[in-house]
Amino acid sequence: MDKQTISIIKATAPILKSKGEEITTQMYFLLFNRYPEVKELFKNAGKDQYKKLANAVYAYAANIDKLENLEKSIATITSKHVETNIKPEHYPLVGECLIQAIKDVLKDDATKEVIDAWSNAYTFLADVFIAKEKGLYEAK
Repeated sequence: MDKQTISIIKATAPILKSKGEEITTQMYFLLFNRYPEVKELFKNAGKDQYKKLANAVYAYAANIDKLENLEKSIATITSKHVETNIKPEHYPLVGECLIQAIKDVLKDDATKEVIDAWSNAYTFLADVFIAKEKGLYEAK
């Protein structure tokens, strides 16, 4: 990930902390309306799933330059993803809806640079999850 992306993500971390739950609530709304078939993957998720995702997104933003701080969280999330049968093809759907939710909630603060940085950061983390989950699926 390039330095500019890291810088923008770090700079937006406080806004993600304050508006994270609004963003993730909107993301799930978009996801389930655009792709109702994925709702089944969340059938056992708690009512606070949007809070968990908001906290994870904020933690990622705050630690984008120190991903080693997230190793335990990434391991927990990937394990849960494998348990609920999340597959690589689901990541673009979530990414699309997350980026749209950021645009919807941040409005004018969602500049092209911010959206590009978050798109890059999301793709980077999705690739990390996909690689780790592949190993977990193969070990089953």
